[in-house]
Amino acid sequence: MQAQHVVVLLAAGFGAGAVNAAAGGGSLISFPALIATGLPPKIANVTNSVAVCPGYLASVAGSWRDVGDERRTLLRLLPTIALGTATGCALLLVTSAEAFERVVPFLVLAAAAVLAFQDRLKAVVGHPHQMSTRKRAVALHGLVGLGCVYGGYFGAALGVMLVAVLGLLVDGSLRQITAMKNVVSAAEGLVTIAYFAVFADVQWSAVALLAPATIAGGYAGARIARRIPQRILRAGIVAYAVVIAGILFVRAF
Repeated sequence: MQAQHVVVLLAAGFGAGAVNAAAGGGSLISFPALIATGLPPKIANVTNSVAVCPGYLASVAGSWRDVGDERRTLLRLLPTIALGTATGCALLLVTSAEAFERVVPFLVLAAAAVLAFQDRLKAVVGHPHQMSTRKRAVALHGLVGLGCVYGGYFGAALGVMLVAVLGLLVDGSLRQITAMKNVVSAAEGLVTIAYFAVFADVQWSAVALLAPATIAGGYAGARIARRIPQRILRAGIVAYAVVIAGILFVRAF
C-alpha cells in the first residue's frame, strides 16, 4: 500500500468515526476513501463493513447502561439481526462486481437522502404507535430484520434508519433508543465480520488502518459534536455524498 493511501485511510477512518458520533453516516466518508485507494466498489464495501465494526462496539461500551429495561428485547432480536445481516451479505456476494458498481451510486444517494432527512425520521422518536404487544414485536422484528438486510448489503446510514424504526416501536427516550441502536449495529457488524471473513475478499491491510482510526475519531467526534452544529455537519456530508455518487455514476455508466 502506498504512503498516500495510508494517509487517506487514516484520515478517512478518523473522519468517519467522528461523523458517526456526531451525526451518523460515516461510511459515506470511509467507503469512497477505499475506492480512492484503488479498490473495486464491491471489495471496498466489504472492507468498509468490517472496518467500522470496532467503532460500533466502542459505542456499546459507552452506552450500555442506557439500554435499561430493553435488554430482553435486544436479546430476542439477536436471531433476527443475524438472519437479516447474513441475508444481506449473501445478496452482496452473489451480486456481480459489474452489477454492484452500477447500483452503488444509487445506494450512496439513498443513504445521503436518509441522512439529509434525519431530523424528520427522528421526529417520531418517543411516540410509538399504539399496538398490541404481539403486533409491536412482529413489526419490530420485521423492520429491524429488513434494516439488517440493507446493513449486510451496503450499510451506510443504517444507524439513522434503526433510530427511526426503534423510535416508532419502542416506548423509550432518545438516549435509550440510541443505545439500542448501538447494540443492533454492533451485532450486525459482528455477523458481517464473521460472514465476510469466511466468504469474501477483505482487504485486511485497509481494515488495520481504518478500524483504530474510527475508534479514535469516535472519541473525538463525541466531544467535537458539542461545538459544531449538526445541521451544518450533516449538510456537508450529504453534499459530499452527492458528489461521490456522481463520480461513481460516471465510472459505472
